[in-house]
Amino acid sequence: MTNNGDDKRPSPEALLKLAQAEEQEEGRGKLKIFLGYAPGVGKTFAMLEEAWQRKLDERDVVAAYVESHGRFETDSLLAGLEITPKKQIEYMGVTLPEMDLDAVLARKPQIALVDELAHTNAPGLRHEKRWQDVEEILSAGIDVYTTVNIQHFESLNDTVAQITGVKVRETVPDRLLDVAAEIKLVDLPPDDLLQRLHEGKVYIPQQAAVAMKKFFKPGNLIALRELSMRKAAARVDEQMRAYMETRSIAGPWPAAEQLLVCVSGSPYSEKLIRTTRRLADDMKAHWHTVYIETPGGSRHLRENRERVWRDMRLAETLGAHVATVTATSVPHAVIDYAVKHNITKIVVGKPTKPRWQEFLRQPLVDQLIRLSGQIDVYVVSLETVEKKPEPARARPKHEAPWPEYLKSVALVAAATVVCELVFRFLTPTNLVMIYLLAVVLAATRLGRKAATLTAFLSVLAFDFFFVPPRFTFAVADTEYFLTFIALFTVGVVISTLVSQSRERAETIRGREVQTASLYYLSRDLAAAPDVKGILDAIVRNIGESLEAKVAVLLPEGDRLETKAASADVSLHAKELAVADWAFRNRQPAGRGTETLVSADLLYLPLQTPPNVLGILGVQLKDEAGYKSPEIRRLLSAFASQATLAIERVQLVKQAEQAQLLQAREGLERALLNSISHDLRTPLVSITGSLGTLRDKAYKLTPESRRELLDTAWEEAERLNRFVGNLLDMTRLEAGALKLKREPCDVQDLAGCALAALDQRIGTRKVDVLLPDDLPLVRMDMVLMTQVLVNLLDNALKYSPPERNIEMSARVENGTLSLEVADHGPGVPEADLKRIFDKFYRIPVPEGAGGTGLGLAICKGIVEAHHGKIRAENRTGGGLRVIVSLPVK
Repeated sequence: MTNNGDDKRPSPEALLKLAQAEEQEEGRGKLKIFLGYAPGVGKTFAMLEEAWQRKLDERDVVAAYVESHGRFETDSLLAGLEITPKKQIEYMGVTLPEMDLDAVLARKPQIALVDELAHTNAPGLRHEKRWQDVEEILSAGIDVYTTVNIQHFESLNDTVAQITGVKVRETVPDRLLDVAAEIKLVDLPPDDLLQRLHEGKVYIPQQAAVAMKKFFKPGNLIALRELSMRKAAARVDEQMRAYMETRSIAGPWPAAEQLLVCVSGSPYSEKLIRTTRRLADDMKAHWHTVYIETPGGSRHLRENRERVWRDMRLAETLGAHVATVTATSVPHAVIDYAVKHNITKIVVGKPTKPRWQEFLRQPLVDQLIRLSGQIDVYVVSLETVEKKPEPARARPKHEAPWPEYLKSVALVAAATVVCELVFRFLTPTNLVMIYLLAVVLAATRLGRKAATLTAFLSVLAFDFFFVPPRFTFAVADTEYFLTFIALFTVGVVISTLVSQSRERAETIRGREVQTASLYYLSRDLAAAPDVKGILDAIVRNIGESLEAKVAVLLPEGDRLETKAASADVSLHAKELAVADWAFRNRQPAGRGTETLVSADLLYLPLQTPPNVLGILGVQLKDEAGYKSPEIRRLLSAFASQATLAIERVQLVKQAEQAQLLQAREGLERALLNSISHDLRTPLVSITGSLGTLRDKAYKLTPESRRELLDTAWEEAERLNRFVGNLLDMTRLEAGALKLKREPCDVQDLAGCALAALDQRIGTRKVDVLLPDDLPLVRMDMVLMTQVLVNLLDNALKYSPPERNIEMSARVENGTLSLEVADHGPGVPEADLKRIFDKFYRIPVPEGAGGTGLGLAICKGIVEAHHGKIRAENRTGGGLRVIVSLPVK
């Protein structure tokens, strides 16, 4: 096989990427964005013109939300379009018109027109932002036409603020541009736009008039126009690149880049995230955002929990892969993460601390550059960020308040008293050890800040009380300065090490608690035999681990039902509606999310790749827990384990149903095979015999006619037995078998069975060994006769004609044992129990047939008499079947 180097087939990776994209878009509506660079360029007008073109193409178009601001041109285009009535929301005494999302979904048009994509919804609506409403409309399979300006995209927020001096508060994630099927750039020269502004044709909200006047400057408009054109061009370039890749069109494909940015909860993290997103767009690269949680940073995390959570959510909405890593060293953890994930470029911020502090502690950027090796490090300049006033919060328990400082003073005072007592016995330099002991006690009991204060006060006390000249801060011997420095330095180092050890121990304890919680849950889930046990384990373990109220909802028909919940949890209609939304949209909703935030619980979907199995509802004790990354990770782990456990039970049930179906199909095949042979064979014999007798062309002797009639009679009886067996088996399985018990003589039972098989036995010999003193046994004579008939018929079928059949009976320990034995080939040991199953047959000798129902019917009748039946091979060859019946 040769390769001419001109293969035009797409690569497997390109085909897989295309297939995944098509699978994600299957069933979703298409998004078309009308992109402008400023208010007034004509986005809404262009969107309505496009809508009319689609309406003329007989598409179903509905204006879900279009704001004309009283402009005549826009109102004239709206006329004739179906308009969804706005939803009126009362908020702080003001009526706010909003898009009625439920009405749009119920109407389900082909195309929905949604103006002002970046709009913030009024409190009380399902979603916080209008772009989230648009995503739900798209998920329902409805195409959406929408309008937005370039300054509202999240990754450009810092750039726009730098250009215009205006901080845009309403933003949309850049991934909407990525998933848009089409972007239409609505352009207008800046001079024309300014002319429209002066003529009053540009709507500016009254509360934003001052900012907009600053915004509408020629330089700003030119820069924003360039940004919008660049963004649209980049989108077109990405579409062309994807087209060329999937069709193997030759091109200079750059090597795949991977970018990494770290966040720490600082005010500069947002700019770093947005900068990395822009770099990723320019390089056509994937990017990661990671937060390094250190033992010493656990305190930092608690103080900046909301900011860290907000930064991680921002990165996620911008399309980053986010992760949290626990480590003792930030630079080493960053490099380790970069190496594991094949990162090619790390984005960090320029140090903002004073230069002199860098001598005390090397900046992170310097450490990363030194450790990065082949990984490039991008340093981003950071400007001073205006700090927002933060609401007052409770003081963290590790922050030393005034009582701890007073205890530090008391420790130094106590150490001074001890030193005074032993002063005449020790030299002053040895007294330093007592002060160091005080520092260690402060570090272990009071924390780092209190221990540092203790070290500083110890130096002062040692100098004042014990260094000559005493009771003054003057120092006669300059060598004591070295003692002072050593005392303070050692004290600070000890306090720092002890504090770090405490923080690490606390972090380890927290991890241990989380690990133990997951272990206990997984153990209980593994031991749970059914769905109820699994749900009880979920509610109990999550409730105990997080001190939370828990509810688990599973689908029941077309709605969700609460299958398990904490004792004091009752979900009313509103909560059930939130859970139903999370279930249908496969997204978290409720408290702590951006969807239906007024709910009392956080609802997490229990989902597998194919479908959603249920909803986990959690109400945390502490409101801050909803924004805690570690708690959200723990909840995610709980939900994953619960999902796997529920799926396991469902798969087991499906496997059991599959086995039952397989067994049923096997029985049906066996029945069909049996019918095709055991019905057809006697029918052919009967038909042939009667046909010969009917045909007058044959000159038959009386003996021949008698022989044909006997053959037809025997085959008819065989057919009758077969049909009877089928009917008896049906009665047994349906529980319709009614016993008519009465005292019966075992000898009469044997005689009836032999009489029924008289013609079948013919000249063969049956040895009957029945003691004369057998008692009467209560049984159904007719049914037990059928048991013996089936056993004898089976023995006759498998035993050689020249060998005898043996039938015997005996009574032992209140049990009657009936035995039927033959001298045939016997049964393989592995099949001794299976021969009593329906339609099970072992290979039979030539001419021996059967349905595989005879022994199964025997077993059913005997067990209905509270007896037992078993089979065993004889030592000299043959099979013995033993029926045991209770005498009383």
